[in-house]
Parts: sequence; C-alpha cells; structure tokens
Amino acid sequence: MPPSSLRRADRVSAILDRVASDGSVDAGHLADEFRVSPATIRRDLQVLEDQRLLSRTHGGAVAVDVAYELPVRYRVGQHREEKALVAQRVAQLLPKGPLTLGLTGGTTTHLLARLLAERVDLTVVTNALNIAAELALRPRLKLIMTGGVSRTQSYELVGPIADHALSGLNMEVAVVGVDGISARGGLTTHDEIEANTNATMIRRADRVIVVADGSKVGRVCLAGICAITDVATLVTDSSADATGVEAIRRTGTEVIVAGA
Repeated sequence: MPPSSLRRADRVSAILDRVASDGSVDAGHLADEFRVSPATIRRDLQVLEDQRLLSRTHGGAVAVDVAYELPVRYRVGQHREEKALVAQRVAQLLPKGPLTLGLTGGTTTHLLARLLAERVDLTVVTNALNIAAELALRPRLKLIMTGGVSRTQSYELVGPIADHALSGLNMEVAVVGVDGISARGGLTTHDEIEANTNATMIRRADRVIVVADGSKVGRVCLAGICAITDVATLVTDSSADATGVEAIRRTGTEVIVAGA
C-alpha cells in the first residue's frame, strides 16, 4: 500500500522490520518515507522504546540486543498477503458440516476465524480474546472460551485455568499458530506458559494443522510446544525456506504451500 495510507500499527511494524534488518533507523528518513511529520515518527519511536523493542538515539533509533516477541497488534501488518493466503487455504481444508474446531491465538488464526464466521454447525474452542470478539455475536456458531490469564503480547488466555478447561474438551481439528516451526525444534513460541496451553489444546485434538507464514519456517524460539510429529499438516506460503520445508516433509508431516 502507499506509505501515506499506512495505519499506525502497520507503520510501527515496518519500523521494527527496518530496525531488525538494518540495525538502526533515521527518524528524518522515516518521516519522508511514510509521509508523516517528524513529531509523529518520534512518538512512534518513543512507544517502541517504552516497550523495550528498540533504543532511541539522537535522530533515530537502534536495535536492542535481545530477542523479543512483537505484540500482536503490530504483527497484523507483517506478511499480510502471505497470512491471508494461508488462512484461505486452511478454510478450504476444513471438513464441511458439523465441526468442533480449536483455534489458538495468532494473526493467521484470527484471519481464519473471520473466514469461518458465517459457517453453520461450527463449534469454536479458543483461548484467544481477539478471536472470541470476532465470533461472539455470530448466532449460527457456538463459541467456547477457556478462561485463564491474559497475555498482552498475544491476546491469549493461558495458564492452569486455560489448561484445565481444555483438558475436558475434545476437538476434531486444532489450528495452531506458532512463532517457529522446524523439523528439529518442532513447534515453538516465545512464552513457556503459552506453549503449555497450546500443547494442551493439541493433545485434545484429533488432527493438528499448523499455520505459519514463510518467515517462521526453520525458526526455533525459546519454548517448545510439541514435536513436529504431532502435526498432521503445515500450511505455509512460497516464501518459506525450501530446505526447512523439505526437512519437515521428511518427518512425515504434510506441507501445503498456499498459492503455489
């Protein structure tokens, strides 16, 4: 989209991408690129520094030397077209008719929820607040929320309350969003408590589908969710590393490349 039409969340996401790739950004150059005032860019940088996602300098900002989890409100603008392709492909894969579906948090699972909102005979089990908000007023589907402690980074409800709720439910399919997926590391994310809640959902599902845009294939994050062999299908996009995709296929997990 033209730089002038970027919403703040998209603009901030683009700034973080630039910092991650270049190590630093210049506020003046950003203001020109996004066609906003220098004061607007300074406010963006201050917000990101307050969240410890970068460090401000005179005239710009530099990367911080930590691995961080980008809050979900900023992830919406990242790899948007790829995530939309993945969500559309998963919507086509899901069986027709009555279905009990588990959805973890994530930007791609949220896009999938929007695509499924008009389905009938659908029961959705989720621990994601944004997905619940999307589906709560849809009269033709049944929504089950887990309860739990809210994580601001992912909008997910996690912890023992969520785990206990999930342990009493049975799902035909669980669609799981991850921060990393690889043959060696399996499914991974940034937070160990969130990882345990997602693992509980996976154990209660007959079939597990992972949604991951190409940037996540081959990545290994801090907290393990489950082994790759617990996953029936990975749906990704053509930007995924071919070596990483082939390694996952060799484990016996089906890999579908959306848009290919």
